[in-house]
Amino acid sequence: MGAPENPEQAASAENDTPRLAGTVNWGTATVVGVFAGMLYGGSKEAAASTSKDAEVMLKLGSTPDKREQYRLMRDAMEKRFIRVTRGSIVGGVRLGMFTAAFYGLQNLLAERRGVHDVFNVVGAGSATAATFGLIMPGSLKWRARNVLLGSALGAAFCFPLGWIHLKLVEKANEGIATERSDTKSGVGAAIERLEENLINK
Repeated sequence: MGAPENPEQAASAENDTPRLAGTVNWGTATVVGVFAGMLYGGSKEAAASTSKDAEVMLKLGSTPDKREQYRLMRDAMEKRFIRVTRGSIVGGVRLGMFTAAFYGLQNLLAERRGVHDVFNVVGAGSATAATFGLIMPGSLKWRARNVLLGSALGAAFCFPLGWIHLKLVEKANEGIATERSDTKSGVGAAIERLEENLINK
């Protein structure tokens, strides 16, 4: 009789389905999207606040009182910090939501269809862009226009990107297969040499 199988290990083995080659880890992509959005939003707000800093410098030059100059500088620094922080948070949330929706749809399509190809990338890009066009502020006509435009642009933009991504994955898989075959042939040759030495002895 064999040892009884651990039910937790059996459940985890059932839940662990192998990921198709080329699919992206949803969590990692979302975290990268959040940080990229934070960096972009913060730098955009920091660059936009240079004109306001020039206004503060003009006020400082025309104010002889040291206390008033200190107060103006402190207020300008606080407002700039708040603007950059708000821009970072908003940018991170927006790009993080877009990235999460895009890669979630892409992995869902790959899982449902059983194959990861360029059409998964195109479908995910088109649906994500259309959804974000729908939730943008504006009238119903404006939102319908954004949905159609986002769907077309998402598909047109994602088709070449998906094709390039899949080609890179194929090249990487070919390189890994070649390395494994070389390693196996080297190990096989070493085993054959060892067998010959043992037989000769």
